[in-house]
Amino acid sequence: MMKYSKIEQKLLDAMGQMDIIDCHEHLPPEQVRLESPQDVFTLFSHYTRYDLISAGMSEADYKKLFDYDVPLEQRWASFRPFWEAIRYGSYAKAALLAGKMVYGFDDINDRTYHPLSEAIAAANTPGIYQRILCDRCRIRAVLTQCRSTAVQGPLVPLMPGWSLTEVYAREQLEDISRNIAREIPKDVDGWVDMIGAYLSRWIDEGAVGIKITSRANLPPDRKAANAACKRLLGGDTLVPDANRFGALDNYLKHQMIDMAASSDLVIAVHAGIWDDFRNDDCKHMLTLAPAHPEARFDLYHLGMPSVRDCIVIGKNHPNVYLNLAWTHVISQVQTRSGLDELLDQVPVNKILAFGGDYNRPVEKVVGHLQMAREDFAIVFARRIDSGQMSFDEAMEILQLWFWDNPLRLYTRLDVR
Repeated sequence: MMKYSKIEQKLLDAMGQMDIIDCHEHLPPEQVRLESPQDVFTLFSHYTRYDLISAGMSEADYKKLFDYDVPLEQRWASFRPFWEAIRYGSYAKAALLAGKMVYGFDDINDRTYHPLSEAIAAANTPGIYQRILCDRCRIRAVLTQCRSTAVQGPLVPLMPGWSLTEVYAREQLEDISRNIAREIPKDVDGWVDMIGAYLSRWIDEGAVGIKITSRANLPPDRKAANAACKRLLGGDTLVPDANRFGALDNYLKHQMIDMAASSDLVIAVHAGIWDDFRNDDCKHMLTLAPAHPEARFDLYHLGMPSVRDCIVIGKNHPNVYLNLAWTHVISQVQTRSGLDELLDQVPVNKILAFGGDYNRPVEKVVGHLQMAREDFAIVFARRIDSGQMSFDEAMEILQLWFWDNPLRLYTRLDVR
């Protein structure tokens, strides 16, 4: 565990008493978690996968970690060499903190992996979301993007908008139409109407926003989009490229954003780190945000690794908020650097402090939140010590970031 200065500890203690809006997860309904076996490797699902593979573990061996027909001892033996390679990284730190803070184990090693597995399995009972998210973390609402609105509190759905626009085969369009009990659209205008019907249904089912990806975009061209739609309806396959699905996806995306904005839905935008992150560059927002001045954009992950670009976008565009989801477990050092520059450049009413960004391992939200609080405590303590702000001013800003700003942005979110 880290050692903290007196002012850092004071900030940590104060943040521990704050209610929180968790601004991004992929958590499914609790029943999905309960129906799956859980053991120590629950803590190494999701993002640690990528560090393990980067360290040399094969995809096949990684998948075997979750094959419960294989004895735990055998799975641990294949995992252990790679664990030693990744245990000092930020992804691993969240797992270590979850093991300690949730289950009481100081380390994950040869001595502890078996009893830790037993503890994780024993805790996988109804109410686990309430115990971990609400009781332990003081999280009052969780914006979750799990491709479903069939979730219960504290989960609140935020739906994948791209599922309505990134279509490359007629069969996909047929599925989209069938799921909302509509005839397959005959042209691009019918497709736009169908998107509107989906948005209305999602709103009725409690969704507070939609999610897209920061991709290259051009001014919408209805004629080109309709021609592409006709090709798709005729059986052609639209091949994805760097611009995703070309004129059709581009046109539909712009239409969807305007409809979402008019319905008071926030447009959450993934930007940066993932696969070929050049395709997801936050700088695409330089053309998208001004094209939709009535829309409210929640720009994710500080665009990592393009943190400075993302900060300037948030600084210069009134309708772009900056969301620190995922950043703290990507790199605490990069996040702290970004926090200092955020405070220098961006109005404090435009920052959202936290999103765990996990699906299966709900207990890692505890570790991630601790890392986020560490980052805020270290950065704000430096500013307090240097006389740039008082403790009370720091807490006012953190209250904005953890609570007030998410509620101000997501106006459909009701935490009563």
